[in-house]
Amino acid sequence: MPTAITTAPAVTHAALLGIGAYRPRRVVPNAEIVDRIDSSDEWIRTRSGIATRRWAEPDETIVSMSVAASRDALSAAGLAVDQIDAVVLATSSQMVLGPSAGAVVATELGMHDTAAFDISAGCAGFCYALGNAAALVRAGQARHVLVIGVERLSDLLDPTDRTCAFIFADGAGAAVVGPSDTEGIGPVAWGSDGSQTEAIKQDKDFARYFAEVEAAGGSGTVPERPYIRMNGAAVFRWAVTFLEKACRDALNKSGVTVDDLDAFVPHQANSRITDALIRALSLPDSVAVAQDIAETGNTSAASIPLAMEQLLRSGEAKPGDTALLLGFGAGLAYAGQVVRLPSLG
Repeated sequence: MPTAITTAPAVTHAALLGIGAYRPRRVVPNAEIVDRIDSSDEWIRTRSGIATRRWAEPDETIVSMSVAASRDALSAAGLAVDQIDAVVLATSSQMVLGPSAGAVVATELGMHDTAAFDISAGCAGFCYALGNAAALVRAGQARHVLVIGVERLSDLLDPTDRTCAFIFADGAGAAVVGPSDTEGIGPVAWGSDGSQTEAIKQDKDFARYFAEVEAAGGSGTVPERPYIRMNGAAVFRWAVTFLEKACRDALNKSGVTVDDLDAFVPHQANSRITDALIRALSLPDSVAVAQDIAETGNTSAASIPLAMEQLLRSGEAKPGDTALLLGFGAGLAYAGQVVRLPSLG
């Protein structure tokens, strides 16, 4: 008879224990962008809801922003770094393939021999990471997991691209997931549609770019570097026609109705998408809705934790409130779950 393999003891419930955020120092108003994209402040506000965004300075890296947000999250959770068993970091703008940003962040925080890995799921990245973290805790593979969403999308922007240059921004948000006496993170509702990759994508892969550089040789011609491109109309159509179903799936999986919600934290992609979802879901006026995009822009994987932190910081929502999270974007991919909002530092 084969030797029995033991397994880690599982726990019943997981919850968000604390949250932290880092917003870059540099505030970029629409006035700084409009001339290069032949636009106006009014057009940008009307189309996206964005008035300002944050762009990182050279010293504000994927790692440094993650470390700052993580320290605040650990403080809010009342935990020391040696109590974290795993780090799950979501980003689409880490400009190197290895090592993983999560592993470097863990070391910078003072962790030793801690599991760490990155997730690339675009603007749904934080919710994907949160789903994985909650599963790790429930399965007994980790007691406490640090979840990070971070981007430096300004590195990928063509400053003359009228469709993208005003939208994307930088920042980091982090949360600690751990065991709880009651459920604090509902089952994740997630999915993807790879047939719509053209909606948001890097316009050329690096193999093609390097081939262009090699072909240019010493001619003095510099090939255009890869940039992020977006078909805003395609994304908008997908969002307003499909994401109501994603929201309702997350609510149904958690046994929660819209009338039970205290807050709604959608990915801060576009204020018109948020408004459309509010109408489609018939959200009661009592539900606080994150509108962090106005001052922070679209920070992709960092969007959800930054918006949660802002909603709590403003007092519009409070720790323990029931909130629906929904991340969506490049992939096209989405992920959402119902959570109890965590503590602030």
